[in-house]
Amino acid sequence: MPRLLFLILLAASLKMPALAQPGSQSENSEQPSRRRGGFGGPIELGPDDKQTYPDPPATITRKRDGIARGELEMVEYESKTVGTTRKMNVYTPPGYSNEKKYPVLYLLHGIGGDETEWQRFATSDVLFDNLIADGKAVPMIVVMPNGRARKNDRAEGNVFESAPAFAVFEQDLLNDVIPAIESRYSVKQDRENRALAGLSMGGGQSLNIGLTHVDTFAWIGGFSSAPNTKSPEELVPDPAKAKKQLKLLWLSCGNKDGLIRISQRLQRYLNEKDVPHIWNVDSYGHDPTHWRNNLYHFAQLLFKPPTDEPANVKVPDDDSKNAAPSDRG
Repeated sequence: MPRLLFLILLAASLKMPALAQPGSQSENSEQPSRRRGGFGGPIELGPDDKQTYPDPPATITRKRDGIARGELEMVEYESKTVGTTRKMNVYTPPGYSNEKKYPVLYLLHGIGGDETEWQRFATSDVLFDNLIADGKAVPMIVVMPNGRARKNDRAEGNVFESAPAFAVFEQDLLNDVIPAIESRYSVKQDRENRALAGLSMGGGQSLNIGLTHVDTFAWIGGFSSAPNTKSPEELVPDPAKAKKQLKLLWLSCGNKDGLIRISQRLQRYLNEKDVPHIWNVDSYGHDPTHWRNNLYHFAQLLFKPPTDEPANVKVPDDDSKNAAPSDRG
């Protein structure tokens, strides 16, 4: 896609809010239901577009007394890709010790964010502290880098003009970020102990990078992935290899999100090619509540033995639920 066209489409898709208006057909029917959405026309929901994981309680990001806490630190590293010193936010779990080795989740932000966005949207350190304290997630290191790989990597001015720098980040992640983490922290250095996930533009990056580097990442998640996401045929050219090597592929989007067609396109292809994945469509738009909730569920599956894909849960059909205000992703 030409650069100018890509920027126009991306700007339109993220600036135009999705409008939650019921369609003329029931979402539970076998025919797709339609809702007015943002860029790309009506949101069409098919029989597969259902919520498979329930909304967690709001307390998932509430700081609790009486539990051990991890640490969050801003780390600098030398990026040969960009030619400068860059920053990333790094969470280490409670009781982190050089005597142990830990798996790593690389967590990517959206086009309007930076290395602090996940902390602002999801209070990620508290979320992981709570999950680990409850035994729901294995102790892991969470790396939140800046996916805008250029010398001025601040989200300022027209953030859509920085879209090409998000593509450059692939080399920064593989050649600079991961080596920096593996030299500084006590981590397991194999594909089965690396996960990659992100929101919106970062969701597209995670799918683009992760699915084309399954020799590096075995756990991949895209939350309301943006139009930077490559075509399914580019992402999964060898379904048999993907099926064999992927430990988890998580796709999610809100049913009020005008970008849902991006994730639907990949999900339909994966179904056609019989590639296992989880597809979670909740009742939100392109907003932090969706991203936080899906990170909560995704994190609980990481670095664990495989389990059967969950049966559809009974989720209240309540269009009156109020999502958090939309924010650029």
